[in-house]
Amino acid sequence: MDIIRKLAEELAIKDSQVKATVDLIDEGNTIPFISRYRKEVTGGLTDEVLRTLDERLTYLRGLEERKATVIKSIEEQGKMTPELLQQIEDAATLVAVEDLYRPYKPKRRTRATVAKEKGLEPLAQTILAQEVTVPLEQLAADYISEEKGVATAAEALAGASDILAEQVSDEAAYRFAIRDATGKYGTLVSEAKEEDPDGTYEMYVGYTENIAKAAGHRILALNRGEAEKKLSVKVDISAEAMENFLAKRLITKNNPYTTPFLQNVAKDAYERLIQPSVEREVRAAATERAEDGAIRVFGENLKQLLMQPPIVGQVTLGWDPGFRTGCKIAVVDPTGKVLDHTVVYPTEPMNRVAETKTIIKRLIAKDKVTLIALGNGTASRESEQVIAEILHEIPVKVSYVIVNEAGASVYSASKLATEEFPDLDVGGRSAASMARRLQDPLAELVKIDPKSIGVGQYQHDMDQKKLGDALNGVVEDVVNKVGVDLNTASFSLLEYISGVNKTIAKNIVAYREENGAFTDRKQLLKVPKLGPKAFEQCAGFLRVRGGKNPLDETAVHPESYEAAAELMKELGITPDDIRNGGMKGISRKVIDKAAMAEKLGIGVPTLTDILSELEKPGRDPREDIPKPVLRSDVLDMKDLVPGMILKGTVRNAVDFGIFVDIGVHQDGLVHISRICDRYIKHPLEAVKVGDVVDVQVLEVDRKRNRIALTMKIKKEKA
Repeated sequence: MDIIRKLAEELAIKDSQVKATVDLIDEGNTIPFISRYRKEVTGGLTDEVLRTLDERLTYLRGLEERKATVIKSIEEQGKMTPELLQQIEDAATLVAVEDLYRPYKPKRRTRATVAKEKGLEPLAQTILAQEVTVPLEQLAADYISEEKGVATAAEALAGASDILAEQVSDEAAYRFAIRDATGKYGTLVSEAKEEDPDGTYEMYVGYTENIAKAAGHRILALNRGEAEKKLSVKVDISAEAMENFLAKRLITKNNPYTTPFLQNVAKDAYERLIQPSVEREVRAAATERAEDGAIRVFGENLKQLLMQPPIVGQVTLGWDPGFRTGCKIAVVDPTGKVLDHTVVYPTEPMNRVAETKTIIKRLIAKDKVTLIALGNGTASRESEQVIAEILHEIPVKVSYVIVNEAGASVYSASKLATEEFPDLDVGGRSAASMARRLQDPLAELVKIDPKSIGVGQYQHDMDQKKLGDALNGVVEDVVNKVGVDLNTASFSLLEYISGVNKTIAKNIVAYREENGAFTDRKQLLKVPKLGPKAFEQCAGFLRVRGGKNPLDETAVHPESYEAAAELMKELGITPDDIRNGGMKGISRKVIDKAAMAEKLGIGVPTLTDILSELEKPGRDPREDIPKPVLRSDVLDMKDLVPGMILKGTVRNAVDFGIFVDIGVHQDGLVHISRICDRYIKHPLEAVKVGDVVDVQVLEVDRKRNRIALTMKIKKEKA
């Protein structure tokens, strides 16, 4: 297989782009580095395309390795033919290769191998040739042998049937056709297996749907119900049609002696050998399709969550709510340093509301708190009521934001949290994390396993390695897109930078603590284990604020400093201009980019990127995204009435709709059909996590704690 050509066809890009990208990957370059600093080489491929290319490259190379192993095995058996070799070389998937290898693959002892050991293979092949002119019992009598363990003609015929059934089962073309038909026309059927008192899987009792058309979230739900032994699930397709398909290929002559026998062989081959494995394979393929879709959605949600804009310059009070153990409080300054921490007990069973108000008011005044980050966990609603009362009773303006706690408990109990907050207990660390999540979501969320952040669906029911790899790729892309401050970033953030692993990240922090703040990107080369290759990969993504070279504050790569300095001269830009926030409008200045790029010895894409940096040095791409909704009062579900219009924040997007935080501690669901007036296949075509949207209340079900919302306000407004 020509892997380069195959990838070019799949991704609809040029062979030259694929070849250049593969060479860069093989040289050890990371996807973020290639995407940002090798645009001329790749023709400007995006990080999404590059990730897909890298993933498919790994698969196709693995496919070629498997082909080589299979070919070698068959050749060693002396059974390779030119036709078979061509079929293997042309195979496009691992499944196709395994189908072709099946007849030659070493097997455990089967009924067919036992029959062959009894010398019944000649009988089987005689029947298959369909030239028999006597009853089969008469023919089989010649194979009765006490020595070989064949006591009767019936036993001989049963053994011959086993041999032929396995032979049919091993035929790649038959398996492919049956698998293809089952995948296209098979019906998923599920029934209740055990009591389901919660009614979790109620909609899947007596459920039927074409497997090819089943939505990914339903496939994953069925898998979970089956794993929990609440459902029995199967793929239904006409067995008679499949058996007839096999029989037509086996029976080539109208022979009254062999035809009934071969019809039974076809039936046995399908029911005993083909159908069970094909059903597993078809369901596995459907699951993989569902997982890939869920991972894409999870990745997109995670990307948008990580790209939420930081709220800078505010002293923030983190509030981790709780009942019996109280509400943990931590105040952090604008840099994330903990100023104060305590525990208050405004909720059941203590109900020390007055005391809580006094403590919080004192902290707000003492530390000049301007923002409260309230976790959305247990006792959040009760805590919010107290916070709202406090904000009405104080003379200064303070707002609060409800922060998603997903993953906070995992982080607060981790070794990393212990190292960061040695003087705080688990609750205090969680409260500090709540505040930091609001101040800089990216810097704080990278400390948590992406799978625990809570913006996906069925994440615990899928291939964890595939999910983990995909989500880590998303985090890596976002961190490098934003860039990090070399002098303030934690090692948790640094380890996602291109070319930086956990060891190098810790070494950077250790070097910084021992030698003081970095003043130049070149100092990175003094960090243990950070060599020239790692420097090439990471330097452009690490910012040095207020250092010797103002270009160190930008995304301009050191390899382009000479060209950037020459460009600055050409455009009359001074280093002080960069230090003072850049030259507004410089990227729109009328210049011949092609001529300028040639003069500077760089490509036009690199020139364009340098111009953008000179205009807005170190610009944070998160600035363009709406900030979270700041609140000062509390709503309850009992306050909601149909027709009410509210502003909310999209918390999660799944196949069937979006969940919107409207400030009542229970996210409302906007079904996909109520997101916009045009047809969309997925909510992410219209909205994304973090979007601030206007919604209208359709229905409030207090008993089941459900809120139905719509974004089609004008159309559905009464």
